[in-house]
Amino acid sequence: MNDSNPTLQKPWIETPLIESATLSKAAGCKVFLKLELLQPSGSFKSRGIGNLIRNALLDPENKDKELHFYSSSGGNAGLAAVIAARDLGCPCTVVVPHSTKPLMISKLRAAGATDVIQHGASWSEADTYLRQNFTEKKTDERDADAAGKKRSIYVPPFDHPDIWKGVATMIPEIAAQLPRRDTSTGYAFPDDVIVCSVGGGGLFNGVVEGLGNYLQAHPIPDLITGMTLRNVRVLAAETNGTDSLAHSLRSGNLQSLPAITSLATSLGALCVAPQTLENAQSPPTGVDVVSVVGSDAEAAQGVIRLADELRLQVELACGISVEIAAGTRLREAVPNLTPDTRVVVVVCGGSNITAEMIVEYQQRLQSGWE
Repeated sequence: MNDSNPTLQKPWIETPLIESATLSKAAGCKVFLKLELLQPSGSFKSRGIGNLIRNALLDPENKDKELHFYSSSGGNAGLAAVIAARDLGCPCTVVVPHSTKPLMISKLRAAGATDVIQHGASWSEADTYLRQNFTEKKTDERDADAAGKKRSIYVPPFDHPDIWKGVATMIPEIAAQLPRRDTSTGYAFPDDVIVCSVGGGGLFNGVVEGLGNYLQAHPIPDLITGMTLRNVRVLAAETNGTDSLAHSLRSGNLQSLPAITSLATSLGALCVAPQTLENAQSPPTGVDVVSVVGSDAEAAQGVIRLADELRLQVELACGISVEIAAGTRLREAVPNLTPDTRVVVVVCGGSNITAEMIVEYQQRLQSGWE
């Protein structure tokens, strides 16, 4: 299927923003939850990957072509690709590493994947296999595909400008959903802090670039001499053992972790995208970035908080952002916190979670997991 009409449906939805009484009480400020786990794929990735797939269909170069999308993923990115491609009438094949759990493979197949191929011990090995065998074919193979009106499209999990632009669509939603503030007091955006998890940086880049675009499009009138702009602070949340952004920030340049040692495997990119480090080191005007790293046990506590308060299930990769907003790490990262401070947690979701896993986390915490 192809459609040159820019009204081609968007394979993501506007998600609710709700205030959390429990987290607000624990944090001593106003904590809001942006419920991205309600996206069609169960995670925020529906925005970015959905945008990439939609843009490929709208690309004039692909007019009248039969597009087949190929995603390399540990799970959530592949699920977003399969669902977005399915909803837009296109096939999608996913290559996952052997470490991907049977639960996720079953979900990929049930969602309508053309095929789910397991290859390699890590995402990088699965990704290399996909590109070499499906999207970076030899010239004669590409020519044959072109003659047959077929085209293979590579869908990376996080490192692509179309992905970041899709994720950035949540920023104007947040601005519209929060109560307004008086811009004459220095508030260009109606929120003070956004907490988001960082794997390779798809979510983080979208949030930072979305904020930069919003602030540029909504400048504060210079009504008061000497008025100080109140920057929006983005807390980049990682777990020990997946903290590739924090590792690069400490080094001052792009560095890879030696291995992923955290249970929050959805954050398990050995190295963040180059743009992720750039956005963390030199964010847009009006945005501050703070790296925050917690433990797997803290991530599990965040998962349990969300399950107890809202009966919502998320992965550890999301739980770390929830727990950071509730604990002392928020006050360390935002020292001028007051009861009126507004904090938005991106509840990024994730499908690699079950009720049984949450019970197991609870039992481990009761046994002294730290």
